[in-house]
Amino acid sequence: MRIARWSAEHPWRAIGAWLVFVAICVGAGQLTGTKQADFDDNPKGELATYQSIVDEAGFTRPATENVLISARDGALDQAEATAAANDVRAAMGRLREVGDVSEPVPSPKGTAVLVNVELAGDPDTAEDRVDRLLDTTADVQQRHPDLLVEQVGGASLDKALSATLGEDFQKAELISIPVTLVIMLVVFGALIAAGVPVLLAMSAVGAALGLSALASHLIPATDNTASMILLIGMAVGVDYSLFYVRRDREERAKGAGHVDAVEIAAATSGHAIVVSGIAVTVAMAGMFVVNDVVFSSIAVGTILVVLAAMIGSITVLPALLAKLGRWVDKPRIPFLWRLSMRDNAGTSKFWGAVLRPSLRRPKTTLVVGVGLLAALAVPAFGMTLNAPSEADLPRSIPIMRSYDRMTEAFPSTGASHEIAVRVPASAVADGEAAVGRLLDRIADDPGFAHDQPPRVTTVRDGRIHLISAGIPHDGGSAEADQSLERLRSTLLPATIGTVAGAEYAVSGQTAGENDFIESMTGALPWVIGFVLLLTFLVMLWAFRAPVIALSAIGLNLLSAGAAYGLLVLVFQNTWAEGLLGFTSTGGITAWLPVILFVTLFGLSMDYHVFVVSRIREAAGVLSTKDAIAAGITRSAGVVTSAAAVMIGVFSIFATLSTIDMKQMGVGLAAAILIDATLIRAVILPALMTVLGKANWWTPRLLRPRADKVATEETRVLEPVG
Repeated sequence: MRIARWSAEHPWRAIGAWLVFVAICVGAGQLTGTKQADFDDNPKGELATYQSIVDEAGFTRPATENVLISARDGALDQAEATAAANDVRAAMGRLREVGDVSEPVPSPKGTAVLVNVELAGDPDTAEDRVDRLLDTTADVQQRHPDLLVEQVGGASLDKALSATLGEDFQKAELISIPVTLVIMLVVFGALIAAGVPVLLAMSAVGAALGLSALASHLIPATDNTASMILLIGMAVGVDYSLFYVRRDREERAKGAGHVDAVEIAAATSGHAIVVSGIAVTVAMAGMFVVNDVVFSSIAVGTILVVLAAMIGSITVLPALLAKLGRWVDKPRIPFLWRLSMRDNAGTSKFWGAVLRPSLRRPKTTLVVGVGLLAALAVPAFGMTLNAPSEADLPRSIPIMRSYDRMTEAFPSTGASHEIAVRVPASAVADGEAAVGRLLDRIADDPGFAHDQPPRVTTVRDGRIHLISAGIPHDGGSAEADQSLERLRSTLLPATIGTVAGAEYAVSGQTAGENDFIESMTGALPWVIGFVLLLTFLVMLWAFRAPVIALSAIGLNLLSAGAAYGLLVLVFQNTWAEGLLGFTSTGGITAWLPVILFVTLFGLSMDYHVFVVSRIREAAGVLSTKDAIAAGITRSAGVVTSAAAVMIGVFSIFATLSTIDMKQMGVGLAAAILIDATLIRAVILPALMTVLGKANWWTPRLLRPRADKVATEETRVLEPVG
């Protein structure tokens, strides 16, 4: 309240300070740049052993690109393919970005020819130098129009995917803003009032993007960090402003002056915003429990944007409202204005009808509502987790179609098992013999690709061997998993494992995916426990009522389970592929359950804190049942509007290119829809009606503080008529 009053009385100072803060954050982020996470950031388990061996080897494989030459139609003309391959070798050899070019290699079935090109310089920056190679490949293609001449490699893949993800981010950003603005126009019926929440959310997102760039030098960022900042920032930024502006308008409609209305909004909605912001921050902090750089970077980004939105809502927003005064309701849109004012008064007949079953037959409504959500959650028990892989990427990206053609013709160029071996100096000869036996076993194993022999690099006077063995299957397939299992459990122990003091480890796509899924499966219970405990403490601190805190946790668990079940129904099956434009991988992206849980749990607190706060306000002067009716009908419009914004923003992510973003968008949008309708408008009032006065039971230890808060809040409240 003191912050709000100061901002209202010194609006230009508050507005100027906020603009300076956002400008400094954005400028600092652009100045320092963003540090992206590397593959070897925060290695764990067997990957840590592998990385230790590679680091000791001091060997860095150069970045490589592959030029695939195949027929457009029919059989490949070998003479023409050879001529094109020689053209590629000559053109690439003239580039200063190129280190070495291999001889043409024909595919086992004679359907293609492959030329391997090594880039000179640091492989970590190869993406910055691959353009000249891509241009050269395009020139060769023009000179040989009857053939397909395609380039595929780590750097070219990264470049194409970065462009696609960047376009997706711009698409989400461009669509989410007008969608949010349209929803706000419907909510407020006035242009300025609709624009204030959108502007505040955008400024919070900008500040958080700049701050996350600074933070990336401590915790490197990933490709999904910026998307999550936009996703969460637009959702909470608009919600917080919406809560505040609607309460300010409500108090002004009762006759309060501009500064008094802002102060009352701060004491009620502002308090709910702070509690909600802390709850969301606590939930997002649960991602740190995973101890993985991907989750840590997302946690940092989302926490920063939530805090930025929360701080802006309780500082610059009061200043804007006080300065604008009644101009905030200009210019009005006639029909929408009348609708918004009627909804603002809490006189909607619709919500009265929705609430009637919960208040008249609360036990029956509670059983039916919980039963429906429990039934929707049942498919979640059959959830299959998939690690992110190239199978998740849409084939609408041209280079992914080239990748498929290359791996079909040359299986060894696709997924591979990366093996690191280290033996003591006294066992070098034994180590070399063991590596030879391992290569013989690999040559006889159908789980490995045999179009090209494994690449073997030996360093440190024969103590360290790095082996890259291709597999003829997709890296995420069951066959690849079986190959990895044989390698880890049989081939390596029977060969390298017989050398005294030898160490070995397997990395690569398949190993990384299996280890990642195992890590996610093990981390999820700890994340859930961490979030539940801290959320309970936050709710207990906010309401001083253990029953309210426990019911909040129970309801959020119910909606999270229903969202998991819906994800399984949609994405582990094929019936929605045409509707959402994806190809089912038969599972859910392994990182999504953690992200979905913490995000849903945090965002659900927006509604729960706001709704329960309004019910508690009314409970000071009304019976429990009447207080529930008054609190929910008065907050229903705001909750519905806030949910509409979130659903609108999240649904945009369901239209993006990658399946993991589609899954996240659908999961969050469905969860918020369930949470804002069935949970908050049906199950919550039924549960609170059944519990009655027990809702507000306060232990003796907490009573003095609870009484004080209730007394302070009651001073600014009017009885509900």
